[in-house]
Amino acid sequence: MSRVKGGSSIRRRHKKILKLSKGYVGARSIRYRAAREAVQQAERHAYFNRKEKKREYRALWIVRINALCRSNGITYSQFVGSLKKAGVKLDRKVLADMAVHDKETFVTLVAEAKKQLTV
Repeated sequence: MSRVKGGSSIRRRHKKILKLSKGYVGARSIRYRAAREAVQQAERHAYFNRKEKKREYRALWIVRINALCRSNGITYSQFVGSLKKAGVKLDRKVLADMAVHDKETFVTLVAEAKKQLTV
């Protein structure tokens, strides 16, 4: 049985990887094997960092909320717990945006939370 070479299908596959590795340093953008490894690693990092970005933003929101809460005499955990008791359905992203851009409204929410603490 004769050996069949890949021909055009292999060339297409290689060109696809080399196109993705455009801009990489050295052999990683020229040689197929090095390029394939670099692209696989880049895709792996991109996947995990999309997840990590969500974690980092949530941590940032919590820091911003906590800073304004403490300046108004309540801790973050007391604030969030009291808002849940009061039935306020705002997520941390919205609360952090309020803490940065609309401090007056945030202070009224802190007052509501303080009322729930005394009840």
